[in-house]
Amino acid sequence: MANKIARVPAREQEPKVRAANFEEVCYGYNESEAVLEASRCLNCRNPRCVGACPVSVKIPGFIARVAAGDFAGAASVIAEDSSLPAVCGRVCPQETQCEGSCILGVKGEPVAIGKLERFVADWTRENGGAAPAKAEPNGHKVAIVGSGPAGLACASDLAKLGYEVTVFEALHRPGGVLEYGIPEFRLPKDKVVAAEIDQVKALGVKIETNVVVGRTVTIDSLLDDEGFEAVFVGSGAGLPKFMGIPGENLNGVFSANEFLTRNNLMKAYREDYMTPIHAGDKVVVVGGGNVAMDAARTALRLGADTTIVYRRTEKELPARLEEVHHAKEEGIDFAMLTNPVEVLGDEKGWVRAVRCIRMELGEPDESGRRSPVPVPGSEFEIEADTVIMSLGTSPNPLIARTTKGLETNRRGCIMADESGVTARRGIFAGGDAVTGAATVILAMGAGRKAASAIHEYISGKNREQ
Repeated sequence: MANKIARVPAREQEPKVRAANFEEVCYGYNESEAVLEASRCLNCRNPRCVGACPVSVKIPGFIARVAAGDFAGAASVIAEDSSLPAVCGRVCPQETQCEGSCILGVKGEPVAIGKLERFVADWTRENGGAAPAKAEPNGHKVAIVGSGPAGLACASDLAKLGYEVTVFEALHRPGGVLEYGIPEFRLPKDKVVAAEIDQVKALGVKIETNVVVGRTVTIDSLLDDEGFEAVFVGSGAGLPKFMGIPGENLNGVFSANEFLTRNNLMKAYREDYMTPIHAGDKVVVVGGGNVAMDAARTALRLGADTTIVYRRTEKELPARLEEVHHAKEEGIDFAMLTNPVEVLGDEKGWVRAVRCIRMELGEPDESGRRSPVPVPGSEFEIEADTVIMSLGTSPNPLIARTTKGLETNRRGCIMADESGVTARRGIFAGGDAVTGAATVILAMGAGRKAASAIHEYISGKNREQ
């Protein structure tokens, strides 16, 4: 029976080897491995995995095609709902979504849905899959702010409905967090990100880079002067947070956003680029999410002994289990139940150590997690010459400040309903700009919902006329 087959492991670089390079860690499945793993799927009548996928990929449908060796057919099934399958197959938290809902996971190992999605996307790219067909133009224009996962998903769905879609990106390369935030060893830029964006462009989507909405143009001018009937704001959450402790302004203290942007978007890890980056010999990364893991694993590859400091236990780490596992394999230290109270500097103004205090878990906080409480008299120092703060991010306030009628909450997030509808008629928003920092796939789901709402809005305007 299919459920008696053991889950097929994905091949990876050896930890000691990969800790010294920026090549992709996981090699993924080959054809025979993918077919065998796909044969484990029970093809449930009521597939829970689909309901757990934020973009509602028809998972049993594409897996059945893989099991039959019809990889092109599998790609067609995925393409109905996802514009970034090679990305999602690599960075989605499948263990808490589709795979976490797989019935096989109740008493054993769930189907490796993410690895199969990645295989299909990679096979299609390497074997010259057919370019997506352009839809017949419907004569309506929509603007998208931000070319990250939310913007790309919204743009794709609208283009398939015949809209003339233009995406405005502030940076010099499209992709948003896919480009500047996630390291090459997890998500190759040219091979994967650029290739999938090219597929979005093939639908007819135009992407204009180096356009800072709120400075170069405003949303009001796009609606009033440029002929766009609706605007979707998917500008993400790139404004870093700090702890507010003494010493955070010392040389050698960075936000994870700056550190990763220098390394990923600006290619600081490559010898043929002149981008400066400071890692030093000993790095302390403060935080426990996926971004903290990315920053720590990047610092390690740049030659630093790296320690992750987190104020709760390993059980409460918000990062993906796979990322934590990989970080440990590569030799990163974890200082759990530890919280910085001061960054200490030398006479020249550079970081020399981080003063920390031991923590213990008390009562649950608003999120349901037990609140960390300091242990009196337990302060100690960790030697460091670089400190990377990975404490979350919030949306840049520029768009809300320069757009009439947009409302924000106390965290600076644009207020919108589940469909992306904001307080301003014709303006929609979704992804991290609305929720704060979350996952790629949740942002894509928000983009798809907003595309549907935009289509309904413009169609309704036409009926009224």
